[in-house]
Amino acid sequence: MAGLMAGYGHYTHAVVRGIPASLAKEALRSSQTEVDLAKAVKEHEAYVEVLRTRLGLEVVELPADESLPDCVFVEDAAVVCGDTALITRPGAESRRGETEAMKGALKDLNLNIVEMTDENATLDGGDVLFTGREFFVGLSKRTNQRGAEILADAFKDYAVSTVPVLDGLHLKSFCSMGGPGLIVIGSSEPAQKALKVFEKLKDHMLIPVSNLEKVKVDGALTCCSVLINKKANI
Repeated sequence: MAGLMAGYGHYTHAVVRGIPASLAKEALRSSQTEVDLAKAVKEHEAYVEVLRTRLGLEVVELPADESLPDCVFVEDAAVVCGDTALITRPGAESRRGETEAMKGALKDLNLNIVEMTDENATLDGGDVLFTGREFFVGLSKRTNQRGAEILADAFKDYAVSTVPVLDGLHLKSFCSMGGPGLIVIGSSEPAQKALKVFEKLKDHMLIPVSNLEKVKVDGALTCCSVLINKKANI
């Protein structure tokens, strides 16, 4: 298992995508809060800049597509672990076109591409939490059991457990990894407690990034990038 954990949390590349103007009015959302497009773009630029300059990742930036209002949330289009990339089948039909550009970008990075072609399967990357040792897959409005089974088949080295997501959009809407062996679970008051956990991590750097606009269309920070640890020889 130690071998499987090697390199967990270390990334070389990030795939991101621009914000289309259509996000403001047409992106899927659970509440009708108005999005300030200019602020959303500014926040996203700052986020990408953190990935590029503060974290030193090679950033692959895909262009926005006006016909895909949610396309900035690239995490949902693929799950990458090691040198394998599973191209998902998003639960919202309006988002299925997002996978094409992602597939092209991951092919260009020489990853092994696995496509989810089963029409009974749905999977959003936002429902997939990888701990470095195993996968947790949220069964939500966007991800079903068949999607979880196909993920398990694509990443045979790891155990896969499913978690019911009864409220909220995705599993990672309320939890994420805070480091090797640390799952941070948040939302409102518990989220503030999670912040204190981060502050105690002596070997980790905490970088505040604003996400006030994208949260209005149910977007969390992990939604906006696909992180890849690319070995030099692949």
